[in-house]
Amino acid sequence: LIHRINSSLRVTKIDDWIFNYEYARELLLMQFKTVNLKGFGVDHLNEGLVAAGVVLNYLQETQKSNLSHLNNISLYNHSGFMVLDSSTRRNLEITFTMQDGGREGSLISILDRTNTAMGGRLLKKWISLPLREIDTIKKRQESVEKLIKEKNTRKKLVNELKEIGDLERLISRISTGRANPREVVALKSSLKKIPAVIEQLSKLSGEMLEMIRTGLDPLEKLVDKIQMSIVDSPPASINDGGIIRNGFSEELDELRDIAFHGKDWIARLQKTEREKTKIPSLKVSFNKVFGYYIEISNTHKNKIPESYIRKQTLVNSERYITPELKEYEDKILNAEEKIYELESQLFNEIRLLAAAEVKSIQQNARLIAMLDCFISFAECAEAYNYCKPVVTEGNVLKIDKGRHPVVEQILPPGEKFNPNDCIMDNEENQIIILTGPNMAGKSVYLRQVGLIVLLAQIGSFVSAESAEIGIVDRIFTRVGASDNIAAGESTFLVEMQEAANILNNATSKSLILLDEIGRGTSTFDGISIAWSLTEYLHENRDVAAKTLFATHYHELNEMAEIFPRIKNYKVEVREYDDKVIFLHRVNPGRADHSYGIQVAQMAGLPRFVTNRAKEVLQNLESKELTPYEEKKEKLKRLHRDDNQINLFEIKDDKLRTEIEDIEVDNLTPIEALNKLSELKKKVKDET
Repeated sequence: LIHRINSSLRVTKIDDWIFNYEYARELLLMQFKTVNLKGFGVDHLNEGLVAAGVVLNYLQETQKSNLSHLNNISLYNHSGFMVLDSSTRRNLEITFTMQDGGREGSLISILDRTNTAMGGRLLKKWISLPLREIDTIKKRQESVEKLIKEKNTRKKLVNELKEIGDLERLISRISTGRANPREVVALKSSLKKIPAVIEQLSKLSGEMLEMIRTGLDPLEKLVDKIQMSIVDSPPASINDGGIIRNGFSEELDELRDIAFHGKDWIARLQKTEREKTKIPSLKVSFNKVFGYYIEISNTHKNKIPESYIRKQTLVNSERYITPELKEYEDKILNAEEKIYELESQLFNEIRLLAAAEVKSIQQNARLIAMLDCFISFAECAEAYNYCKPVVTEGNVLKIDKGRHPVVEQILPPGEKFNPNDCIMDNEENQIIILTGPNMAGKSVYLRQVGLIVLLAQIGSFVSAESAEIGIVDRIFTRVGASDNIAAGESTFLVEMQEAANILNNATSKSLILLDEIGRGTSTFDGISIAWSLTEYLHENRDVAAKTLFATHYHELNEMAEIFPRIKNYKVEVREYDDKVIFLHRVNPGRADHSYGIQVAQMAGLPRFVTNRAKEVLQNLESKELTPYEEKKEKLKRLHRDDNQINLFEIKDDKLRTEIEDIEVDNLTPIEALNKLSELKKKVKDET
């Protein structure tokens, strides 16, 4: 099942015994260092605790390190968020495009103006989990509005945020003992920016901005400790040495003096020995085999002092050592080893000090990420001319001069996006049947409405002149067609599965975006399914979801004359010199033509093909079996209060009496079928 959803996911099998409540609970208690889990509000969720325990066990087995930064567990309650299934995420191109799966051209590529890594991650989370709680949405809007108005303060905050590293990643590596010296310095540099952020936030009002300001902790003692102990530009690896500042440890300073000034001592020794022995070519050198030694050429053998101890004879020279030289060599070599050990010890102590502040650093990361998202929303609102939507608990969806937030930004230079209105509710304008030729902009309009609702419910301003958004609990999309060959599913089956999901799960607070239903089967089957699906959404008051239905089945326009909450809209086009001009304007009404042949011409089909298509079309239209008015009347008769024959609609009393007198229990199956056929013929004759 997992591979059918996403074949790229890696699946690891876990032993059955790990899926044990007692084991999982004990594992979690040890991790959080608590006597029970009541403080987290999850103590009663046995299955959830087992799942959490399995995940924690997996991390412990694979990471092989301290996981102290994992210090909390909370319940994800989807009732507070809009539901976006995988189909909707894909069709609305929220975080990746349908064309190539890339980020460029998706909603997040337009909306992401964050300056920190954790801000970028939080923005992606917000986009994937739009809110349903109006209070939180309004608080986010308030923060964005304040940041738009205080542009200078916002710019200063941006400059500070640019200097803040990935606090979440840094503290994770520090807590697990994997952080190198540069990462500890990066933590210090990031924390040093927090006082400036607090100062700028003090100039702004608003509940969430104030919460961020008071919640940030500069951790000045930790910053000072790192500043005093670690050099500003340390090497990446502790093995390279030179990490701890001079003056931080007296013992380390003494060892360094011996090790680093050893060369000076050697140079002085060489000068002294040359003067003492009168041998100008005398050299004091070092190699890994003999250590330090004195080398004298054979021409000066007669001048060698008795205190010299011969160590090695070469062709043209001999090498000697002295007690004084070996004593200092021991000091130098031991000093280097002790320096490495002491620096490692001091660095680990500092790393542990930082790890002890894991909760405060994680909170700083969360608050900085939140501020970063608010600033990103403000930057987008200002740059793209977004408006602050009115979000309500009602069912009205009203958008004035709405624009697709992505398409308007990627149009060629000089080309302007044509805005469109949208008015929907559950009382008068529940379902919109949208007709128009291919390439006219129906799909863009559907996605545009969905994205504006999503933007409103993450607390962002929206791409419109004004907007009123009644809270939506779920956005459903049925856009395009594709097979799932690996699973043996045809285009039509996939389409019907998605439609079934919508009908079975939509509520009166949902928004449904349908872009062509029934294209994967015959025309009459497609129309029948599209009609009955739309009728179901209208008549079933448990659903009654706001629905935008883009279709090429013009027959569905007749539903507006039968069902009071269905309205017809069309995408305007102009025909000129046998060519179609797309105006990209959505207005009330119904499209007269599909303009399929004109679109085919634009696509580059050979002229013979399009000319012949026109001839075939004229021939088909001239031989229309059912006049338009008669077909219209038949479509109206499709609507029934009940899908079964109503006995009391039969006007013929004899027929009614005959049905009532049938002794069903005494009929054989064949007799029953014959009787049913006979009655059916009589009913047809009557009607």
